[in-house]
Amino acid sequence: MTPDWRPADEEIEWQFTRAQGPGGQHVNKVSTAVQLRFDVRASRLPEAVKARLLQLGDQRLTQDGVLVIKAQSHRSQERNRQEALERLAALVAEAAQVPRPRRPTRPTRGSQQRRLAGKAVRAGVKAGRGRVTL
Repeated sequence: MTPDWRPADEEIEWQFTRAQGPGGQHVNKVSTAVQLRFDVRASRLPEAVKARLLQLGDQRLTQDGVLVIKAQSHRSQERNRQEALERLAALVAEAAQVPRPRRPTRPTRGSQQRRLAGKAVRAGVKAGRGRVTL
């Protein structure tokens, strides 16, 4: 998957609302905030990428597998739209990277000896707590 991936126009649903926060008259009368909705399950992404996207556990992902990205930091609707698309592309690029499989390692001899020495010390402390016999 290329880093400059862009979704097809029919895969995205746009919604425009008024942005939150300061801004005076402009923010109160212009719908510049953008909400991008991308249905992961219905997209044309490879199955492996879809599965990793759905496994992200992101709060922007709904129960139905729809990714919702809201952008409202810019004053223009077009710049907010571009930012939302960039964030979606970054998420897809992150999910497209195949994680390297973990190879289990064995503990070193030194770490095993330190562990056993610590256990012996602790056993001695606990043995010293017993009843004193004369």
